[in-house]
Amino acid sequence: MKRIGLLSDTHGWLDPRIREHFAACDEIWHAGDIGGLHVTDELSKWKPLRAVYGNIDDAAARKTHPEHQRFTLDEVNVWITHIGGRPPGYDRNVISELRANPPTLFICGHSHICMVKFDDRLKTLYMNPGAAGKHGFHHVRTVLRFTLENGKIKDLEVVELGARATV
Repeated sequence: MKRIGLLSDTHGWLDPRIREHFAACDEIWHAGDIGGLHVTDELSKWKPLRAVYGNIDDAAARKTHPEHQRFTLDEVNVWITHIGGRPPGYDRNVISELRANPPTLFICGHSHICMVKFDDRLKTLYMNPGAAGKHGFHHVRTVLRFTLENGKIKDLEVVELGARATV
């Protein structure tokens, strides 16, 4: 069993309260638009970290973190990328691979819209944690927590960090 803390679109700012929200997590996953390695450096001090770079990330982030991460953890096949679209309108750069080799869990950032949706056609659970940072059009900053256990994804929680404008 693995408890996961998932965030995206920090854009260079890390809400210190995220540490408390992810305290019981075994790993932290960042779905891109990190905004500076100081963010992932700090996250990796808290817990083991898996991160991908996003479209705003600089050369240092792109050298340190991949564009895509595919792995299996606790019998769950996972794909994390920043720009992936959403069901059923996936991004043209991922749709062929999604159809050919669908993961159990497909995670994206980019949209700043928190969404979890099961894609019946691909038999894939789609997650986007929304945006945890201060920059963007989102109104409420969000992260997700969930558990992977024996091939199942369960105990999903949306954590609202507050209004974007109040930080």
